[in-house]
Amino acid sequence: MNDFSSAFTAALSLLASGDADLAEIIALSLQVSLGAVFIATCIGMPLGAATALYKFPGRRTVVVILNALMGLPPVVVGLIVYLLLSRMGPFGVLGLLFTPTAMVFAQVILIVPIIAALSRQIVEDLWREYDEQLRSLGAGPLRCMATLLWDGRFSLLTAVLAGFGRASAEVGAVMIVGGNIDHVTRVMTTSIALEVSKGNLAMALGLGMVLIVLSLAINGSAFLLKESGLRKHA
Repeated sequence: MNDFSSAFTAALSLLASGDADLAEIIALSLQVSLGAVFIATCIGMPLGAATALYKFPGRRTVVVILNALMGLPPVVVGLIVYLLLSRMGPFGVLGLLFTPTAMVFAQVILIVPIIAALSRQIVEDLWREYDEQLRSLGAGPLRCMATLLWDGRFSLLTAVLAGFGRASAEVGAVMIVGGNIDHVTRVMTTSIALEVSKGNLAMALGLGMVLIVLSLAINGSAFLLKESGLRKHA
């Protein structure tokens, strides 16, 4: 208990001092996670909506696969991306291994199934509600997709936040493809693992506190945005 109290006090002091290394790690973590969520949202939402609206052979199989891929093992994804980006891999010539770009790439693969699967369910529920109305207006599939995505934008925030939660907590895949290189690819989760192994509990706890606060702040902001939007449309 005394060790925890000492580490907690040291972590607060570290945060209050505005440590440059800590700020750099936090900034890179946000850059990687938010970048991955943005790209995954641009891919996952249309994919989920298309799966909900279009009828095609194997649609049920696609739905099952999307749901199953929500539980992709991060270390397996990291290994696959590592092999793709290594010198002997098909994309090795790009020199992306052990860079933030490789970390974003790995996180996108992990997040897309989550956003796509949740978006599909939300859009499918909306489609059941507005199917006849949209058909009577002569809306085509693309127009229906855009309309339902816009109408369900506040509910779809849940899918985006789920993706961000996966990205911000990820350590296995980003450790493999990023290498946890100081001042290059070191983010909060990989840094926490490193600092704990070194016995530097103050730094680890400080990063953990920041990670929790950032997660609460982003989720809280999304909740307030949703509530504000719902009140305006009430």
